[in-house]
Amino acid sequence: MTHPVTLMVARRVAEGRYDDFLTWLHEGERLATHYPGYLGSGVLSPPPGDNEVQIIFRFTDEHTLDEWEHSSTRQRWLERGQGLFEQPHEHRAQGLDTWFATSRGTPPRWKQSIAVWLAFFPISLLFNALFGASLSSLTLLPRVLVSTLILTPIMVCLFIPLVTRLLSGWLNQAPNPSAARRPLRAVISRQS
Repeated sequence: MTHPVTLMVARRVAEGRYDDFLTWLHEGERLATHYPGYLGSGVLSPPPGDNEVQIIFRFTDEHTLDEWEHSSTRQRWLERGQGLFEQPHEHRAQGLDTWFATSRGTPPRWKQSIAVWLAFFPISLLFNALFGASLSSLTLLPRVLVSTLILTPIMVCLFIPLVTRLLSGWLNQAPNPSAARRPLRAVISRQS
């Protein structure tokens, strides 16, 4: 059984080259669409005061990603990008846990669920507000098929990474052992 693979690349944009970098980056996204197994890509802009752009490419499996990654087309594209960015940091990921994994581990499932819901709810609501009336004439199966075909790549490539980035402090917050013990001490002292 094959699993989709995501290549996440962080590149620091060279001073004064942001517009050139974005043009080059979108060219790379267009090139990737011609490769078998391409599922989508996305770009996360840096927060204010930072110049590190996150780029995400998603393929059906490791093999199709490898074919694209080692293609002459991609190599020529990377050569055209020389001078636009510093040495990139790359990370391959498979499965949902990899969106949340850090050097400190993976947050609890309940935190992951909340993060996914915070990404999915507003986008789903907006989609239904914009297209719900147009899709209402369809029966349930085609209506759900169309909405999930449109929303899944948007969520996986853009909004889940964005939400996990915005919530990273909370998601990766180390538990405070003293706070966990305080209620127990209070209960014990009341019983004594």
